[in-house]
Amino acid sequence: MALHPQVAAVTERLIERSRTTRAAYLAGVAEAAASVEPRNELGCANLAHTFAGCEAEDKQRLRVDGGPNLAIVTAYNDMLSAHKPYESYPEAIRCAARRCGATAQVAGGVPAMCDGVTQGRRGMELSLHSRDVIALATAVALSHEVFDAALLLGICDKIVPGLLIGALSYGHLPALFVPSGPMRSGLSNAEKARVRQRAAEGLATREERLDAEARSYHSPGTCTFYGTANSNQMLLEIMGLQLPSSSFEPPDTPLRRALTEAAVVQAIAMTARAGQWRPIAHVIDERTLVNAVVGLHATGGSTNHLLHLIAIAHAAGVRLQLGDFADLGAVTPLLARMYPNGTADVNHFHAAGGMGLVIGQLLDAGLLHGDVNTILGTGLDAYRRSPRLTDCGLQWVEGTQNSHDTAVLRPVSNPFQSSGALKVLQGNLGTAAIKLSAVPDDRHVIEAPALVLDDPALLKGLFRDGVLDRDVVVVVRFQGPRANGMPEMHSLMPILGALQDRGRRVALVTDGRLSGASGKVPAAIHVAPEASGGGMLARVRTGDVIRLDAVAGTLHVQLPAAELAQRPPAVAPLLPSGRGLALFRALRAGVGDATAGASIFGEMQ
Repeated sequence: MALHPQVAAVTERLIERSRTTRAAYLAGVAEAAASVEPRNELGCANLAHTFAGCEAEDKQRLRVDGGPNLAIVTAYNDMLSAHKPYESYPEAIRCAARRCGATAQVAGGVPAMCDGVTQGRRGMELSLHSRDVIALATAVALSHEVFDAALLLGICDKIVPGLLIGALSYGHLPALFVPSGPMRSGLSNAEKARVRQRAAEGLATREERLDAEARSYHSPGTCTFYGTANSNQMLLEIMGLQLPSSSFEPPDTPLRRALTEAAVVQAIAMTARAGQWRPIAHVIDERTLVNAVVGLHATGGSTNHLLHLIAIAHAAGVRLQLGDFADLGAVTPLLARMYPNGTADVNHFHAAGGMGLVIGQLLDAGLLHGDVNTILGTGLDAYRRSPRLTDCGLQWVEGTQNSHDTAVLRPVSNPFQSSGALKVLQGNLGTAAIKLSAVPDDRHVIEAPALVLDDPALLKGLFRDGVLDRDVVVVVRFQGPRANGMPEMHSLMPILGALQDRGRRVALVTDGRLSGASGKVPAAIHVAPEASGGGMLARVRTGDVIRLDAVAGTLHVQLPAAELAQRPPAVAPLLPSGRGLALFRALRAGVGDATAGASIFGEMQ
């Protein structure tokens, strides 16, 4: 199938826009590759430190430079259910490497905070910045320069983007991700949402709410809703950085163990020593990133990736912009419905045909670049396949051609909607993003008086006191990356959802983020410039009429430009002391705009 003309046009302009920065990045990669020293030429003290802690077999291999050495960069902790299975991965990887005549070492660990724990709390103000800390920690792990490839162990929100940015800084190394899979389906998403909204309205007891949450999040494995963590997994497959259809196999199954071992074999095959050198810098390029954006639209993925994909692209010398998202979204159909955009979860998605079917459909429609590089050394066609465990071991078979459940996953010929889930808004309040896959059609345009808050925690009391029972656009400002780390506003959504269910016309406008689980309430997020950076949100007052028009792609406060410009901007509230916030002061001071990925690194070339 010929490439869709819109996809081709976006790709061409991205290549042209990135010509200088991409060339500089690749030149740095080539220089690093040329300067790699064989381990047996290291100083004796350097080499001895490399293998001092190893078992005898590994020590001997490393001593004589007897095979590839794999770096394991792990985000293991047992606070995150998705990362709990990684506890046993290093030993499993070492054993698999030995069977192939190679070695593997844990090169370093990276922090991995759980946004589910910090939602609505001060810890969330460290969350987005943790992505760049993870990137820095990944670079530190790889700085030992005794590795031939990297295995990246991470799944959740900021962790995958951080690992990927860090790995791209060592772009001459092959790198692939090793997933651990989702937990089994628990309480239905429809019931969980019902209990959450009842709790917001004061109709559910704490015990009822806690029981519902505990039955939803109940065991090791990724949370099953389609938020940022599972959007990460989708992106890793469609970018060719993970084995095909490996994302959503549950933990602790024979197939999951076989996939982990296969990832080790593949990492070894990608090394220069194996003669098939495939560094991550050659896997991630303009075409790969266009594929990622298309996948995000087609599956209704997390709005957080409007930040992360731009930051990842910049790390590879590619100047991805929000306009590229908008233009690709206009021609990408929505093929999947998972909570919060539907009631199904990722287990249902996987059973319906999963990533293999999505990739196959998009390829056949000319919406993906099929000729990209992947960790397999082949084009994206290989990602139509599914793994099967047979008596002969792990086999790859042709994936399903048809959805097993069209309520969850549909073909391009019969999508849930004809264009993607994410749109860009522009107007006198700045640039913002909105996710529409779960927003009812009659809520795509909202015009109502503003309620301006500088602290999102105040909304709960106003709702409880009955002040909010009206049409309203809630403006939550001073929540951008420079102000307080750009926390998620997910805890506000049950309240706004309850108002919407009462027939009120409501919307959220914020320079903060929503969770990857943003849902049915129209929300203009990532407003830039942010209020702390001279943005017009700092000049909006309660009672001003705001019009959010997702059909026209606009976001306006209904005031004359002169009046808006003459208003003195509000002053950002002081951040509280303690709880780690002071340590991140330098990151807040140096962070870029949301439209540039909200990164401390910017364009690194």
